[in-house]
Amino acid sequence: MNARQRRGLMLLVVSVLLAVGALAGVVAVINDVESKVGPEATAYELSEDVDPYQELSADQLREVSIPERYIPDSAVTDLAEIEDQVAVGPLREGSLLQTDMLADRPELAPGQQEIAVMIDASTGVAGKIYPGALINMYGAFQVTDRTGEQEEEYELVQLMINNAEVIEVGDLTEVEDDDSNTSEAVPITFALNNEDAQRVTFAEAFAEEVRLALVAPGDEQEIPEEERTYTIVGDSLGDPHADPGELFAE
Repeated sequence: MNARQRRGLMLLVVSVLLAVGALAGVVAVINDVESKVGPEATAYELSEDVDPYQELSADQLREVSIPERYIPDSAVTDLAEIEDQVAVGPLREGSLLQTDMLADRPELAPGQQEIAVMIDASTGVAGKIYPGALINMYGAFQVTDRTGEQEEEYELVQLMINNAEVIEVGDLTEVEDDDSNTSEAVPITFALNNEDAQRVTFAEAFAEEVRLALVAPGDEQEIPEEERTYTIVGDSLGDPHADPGELFAE
């Protein structure tokens, strides 16, 4: 072996040693990163904005792989965790979904039944009614009172249901009345006992107008029976809850 061949062989050996050293360095770096990061796990983030109190579905989520050590304990890692869950607040696209962002969808209690009513968008606290909310429903009626030969007409507002729980809020829908006039309404489903379900059905069928009043959380008070009816006649005489029939009789 001449001098040139020996020099070439030495360069080859040095190159191999350098390559082995570089490979060892890369492996060491990878091992170090893996030791710090650890294995990855699947979590879910929002693929679109979700409105408050809207029920979540798998179509609104996308899978993401995140190192286990960086996934919070409250992160949703199984789609079974979102069944019958609604958003407790506005959720933004790209946010990592966590269980504290969700709440159980309201369910019927024993003795309750679901009843859906179309509520005019302008009178139904549009955009503020949500599943789990409590509402008071009022109906405005045109009443004719006959006392002997006298006949008096007056308007009456009646509290139909007090602290009724909302189960579901539908999408804004265009409806048409008997005169072919169109308006927008929202189907709202309530959880009611039998008597309240009849009151709601009566109001929807015969009231000139139905209005919902959203009850503030923590302010769920029972309105006394004597305060559940209002007339302008009684109000003008100092007692808004008086029976107009008795006032006319006087």
